[in-house]
Amino acid sequence: MSPFAARTGRLRTVLTLLLLLATGAAAGQGTPADGPMAGLPDRAPAKGLEQPLSSGQPTVIRAGILHTQARDATGAWAPPISDGIVVIRDRRIAAVGPAGSVIIPDGARVIEAPVVTPGLIDGRSVVGLAGWLNYGHDQDQLEDSEPIQPELQATDAFNGREPLLEWIRSFGVTTAHTGHAPGNLISGQTMIVKTRTGELEDAVVTPLFAIAATLGDDAMESDRSPGTRAKQLAMLRQALLDAREHADQLRRAGDDPEKRPGRDLRKEALGRVLSGEVPLLLNCHRSIDIQNALRLSDEFGFRLILDGAAEVLEHADEVKARGIPVLAHPPMMRATGQGENASMTTVARLIAAGIPCALQSGYEGYVPKTRVVLLEAAIACAYGASFADALGTITLSAAEILGISARVGSIEVGKDADIALYDGDPFEYTSHCIGVLIEGQVVSAIVR
Repeated sequence: MSPFAARTGRLRTVLTLLLLLATGAAAGQGTPADGPMAGLPDRAPAKGLEQPLSSGQPTVIRAGILHTQARDATGAWAPPISDGIVVIRDRRIAAVGPAGSVIIPDGARVIEAPVVTPGLIDGRSVVGLAGWLNYGHDQDQLEDSEPIQPELQATDAFNGREPLLEWIRSFGVTTAHTGHAPGNLISGQTMIVKTRTGELEDAVVTPLFAIAATLGDDAMESDRSPGTRAKQLAMLRQALLDAREHADQLRRAGDDPEKRPGRDLRKEALGRVLSGEVPLLLNCHRSIDIQNALRLSDEFGFRLILDGAAEVLEHADEVKARGIPVLAHPPMMRATGQGENASMTTVARLIAAGIPCALQSGYEGYVPKTRVVLLEAAIACAYGASFADALGTITLSAAEILGISARVGSIEVGKDADIALYDGDPFEYTSHCIGVLIEGQVVSAIVR
């Protein structure tokens, strides 16, 4: 890298961090008395967040409008509840309903907010592996030494103290599917975490969710294989065949240590894909790459999740018939390169086609290294998705695809008390997130 390029990169980083700080100030971190917002009322965190919580004390959330994001018996979204109540005990939701039908426990901590939703879910991210500084020491999302590395564990690269976790959490994101980024034929593993900061053990929900792979231009190399689509598919087939043979050897050996093959982390990881234990998460945008992904899944019988999938609607019938879910590209993704046909209407059209889908922040190569799924869902809503469907792509629909809907994704009795509080319609650009709870604990009182 030239000295000029290095200086330019540092300058961009500094300017971005200043912008983030300025955004926080404008969103309620203090309004100067003589500034451009003088005369406007100070925005404040949700009422009651400042109250300490003693051991065993229940929490009650009063919502002007409560979006539970639960489904009724027909699968339709339950309507929002006006003057809603959520009771939290022992980190879980104990009761939910209109104020007149829910008993408020004596001595409860009471938190009030105009609008309440489930904690948001980012369907695909690299947060915690990619850091906001955009320097080598906090960029562990992609290992370029080899094209196929399914053995790379996301848990080994996740930084639970990464400031980007706080950043997305302050918008209401409480759960993220994160891990190795697109860019290699098989880049590594993904995991699911809560966005609380601290120790890895406190964050992990699912230590291994999927093996992340990429087809198309983004996984091609100019100076080594794979350099063409045919080579990509040949290399993937060979890796899967090797993993299948390794699994067969293990089965034939049984408990005989002399017959068992030696440990092979790469083959063992792909063996989990072949057995159906974990899905293959395939990032691909162009029609030909989506077609190749479908054929490869048919050939080996593994579970497939499409990641990005800008041109997926050209194969809507095939995708729906196979029951393949889509972690759709962010609506505001730059429509360039192999994603040139990305559209702000993709999510609405997937929902209309009956294809399970969720939204993601995706991999952003430029600082601050992540988008915010709340803002992406707002755009999806503006471009054809209903409010409930758009919110579903970052709550229950996402949880269902990620296999965690028994714990998160909706405000229902027995689920984790992950809650986002807003001072207005969460998709309205003048609204703010005014508080966030993860498992009943206040993890953000920032107004953003």
